[in-house]
Amino acid sequence: MSRFILIDGDKANFIPVFGKAIVTVRPGRLKASGRSTLKGKKICVDGDEKKLSVCGCMYISPPYVIPGTGTLKIASLGIDQKARKTYSGRKKVLLKGSIFIAKFKVQSPAIKPPTAPGEPPTPDPMRQYSGMGTFSTINTKWQAT
Repeated sequence: MSRFILIDGDKANFIPVFGKAIVTVRPGRLKASGRSTLKGKKICVDGDEKKLSVCGCMYISPPYVIPGTGTLKIASLGIDQKARKTYSGRKKVLLKGSIFIAKFKVQSPAIKPPTAPGEPPTPDPMRQYSGMGTFSTINTKWQAT
């Protein structure tokens, strides 16, 4: 378990498998809003994770193999990713921790190609998929509890 404090610009790294969907992931960057700073950068506090969004990620979900697109977001933090005792202002500090729950919201559905002549292509009926991710931080010194 990593108790390193997350700071402005740290990354959310999404795992490409979202249930049946396979997403071409890109990392998202956290935008910190804490009052405190580390090495001149604001620290991340509870709620900053909700502002992170990675748009325009391609995905497929067999048999829907013609790629669609969507947006990656953090659905909820792991229990070890929010400090219990350390605050900035009145908000708990965010920690690297282990794994968060992610969601992939479909903007343009992947398509299943026609299986017979004259049959129309079929769009993926799923509007959202669940997955996971981890944080990476450049902070290797300051920790919180």
